[in-house]
Amino acid sequence: MGLGTNEDAAVYRIPEGMAVIHTLDFFTPVVDDPYDFGQIAAANALSDIYAMGGEPMFALNVVCWPSCYMDLLERTLKGGWDKVKEAGAVVTGGHSIDDDEPKYGLSVIGYVKPHAIVRNSTARVGDVLVLTKPLGTGVINTAIKGDLCPPEVAARAVQVMKALNKEASRLMVELQTSACTDITGFGFLGHAYEMASGSGVTLVIHRNAVPIIEGAVELAQMGLIPAGTYRNKDYLKGKVALSCPEDAMTDLLFDPQTSGGLLIAMAEDKAATFVSELKEKFHIEAHIVGHVIAREDVDIKVI
Repeated sequence: MGLGTNEDAAVYRIPEGMAVIHTLDFFTPVVDDPYDFGQIAAANALSDIYAMGGEPMFALNVVCWPSCYMDLLERTLKGGWDKVKEAGAVVTGGHSIDDDEPKYGLSVIGYVKPHAIVRNSTARVGDVLVLTKPLGTGVINTAIKGDLCPPEVAARAVQVMKALNKEASRLMVELQTSACTDITGFGFLGHAYEMASGSGVTLVIHRNAVPIIEGAVELAQMGLIPAGTYRNKDYLKGKVALSCPEDAMTDLLFDPQTSGGLLIAMAEDKAATFVSELKEKFHIEAHIVGHVIAREDVDIKVI
């Protein structure tokens, strides 16, 4: 059904032989510019589809917004629309309510071939771990809210958060990788724990190999640590063994991310191809950040 006749619901023909993926995500503004916020919220919502090896079909806006700031909402929705269009999908409608605090996101429907679904619980011993985006958006967003973030650092974070995981997802499906999850509110180690626990393995993380947005470490050293970092640390007690200093760099491993990258477990030879092709074809800097070993007494070892 098209958008021009104000139908009661969206109808989409599912490609034959495909399974449906459905996800939803929304949050309060993390940056000052409403258009950027819309793009970031959309990229974040789309990411779960990509993490499972799927392609988005359509999305519905989820809007909670003060009625006195409709001009800002219009720019936010334009950002979301443009990002969904970039993903090759379409926004078919949505729902809004009046709210004192702005919130925006999307419910996204995607599709995937059933035999090609990529789960977060199927990492295998001998796999290496690849991360497709740098960490640090939680600390940087905290600094932005406090007017303490250098403009160039904020700009770097916005570019990271706006970037789709589309190309990384398509390439990992092509290479038939073992497992994948996207890095969001539970932080890098929180989502790594889900992969380790679900797969019955231990992940070894090489701390100094993990990419960080330039400027994020310095902000963490200033104490601009979001509350979510401490919640993530509490949750992961007894699940993570740290063989490294507990400093600002380590804090960033627990840092809650907005529209983070994909953490992918794959065979070592495939990882080399994955990293090189992402860089050569799409100018995406992915990094090998660890490897998978047989289950030990903790889920994650950081060295």
